Amino acid sequence: MSLEQLIHNCKNNDREAQAHLYSLYSQKLFATSLKYSRNKLEAEDNLQDSFMVIFKKIGQYNFKGSFEGWLRRITVNTVLQKYRGKGVFEVVNENVLEEKPVTVYEEDVSIDYLLGIVQELPDRYRLVFNLYVLDDYSHQEIADLMSISVGTSKSNLARARMILKNKVEAYKKKIAINE
Repeated sequence: MSLEQLIHNCKNNDREAQAHLYSLYSQKLFATSLKYSRNKLEAEDNLQDSFMVIFKKIGQYNFKGSFEGWLRRITVNTVLQKYRGKGVFEVVNENVLEEKPVTVYEEDVSIDYLLGIVQELPDRYRLVFNLYVLDDYSHQEIADLMSISVGTSKSNLARARMILKNKVEAYKKKIAINE
């Protein structure tokens, strides 16, 4: 069955088509959900909620642009929606810190470690970091998505990078001592 036919069947609430769509995209969307969630359990819940929204709104997909991109956008928005109203996006101090790139080489730390420390970031820092660094959103797009100012987006990104840099440096020192 073609993707177009699968989408059409999903628009008609065909449960078999929905199950097939889920099996095709659940792993990719889980990875997206995991980037924005605190842990695997929360990511699984967010994935399920995302598919509920996808199946509810699939009639709005008009075959313009990437279908996978449309699915990812819904997933990101579904996760962000959960954080709205919880005070996650509120900032006490909006001083913009200087952005300094953090370079980490593959041999320095494992990807699992990096994912773990990104997930440990405070929600507002993790969300901005992932949107900016991993998904290539601009600060203006992040500000619009999260209902914050551009300055807050920049500040949260700088703070996230500083926290990650400190954790990576501490980890590397710990490894050096144990060698």
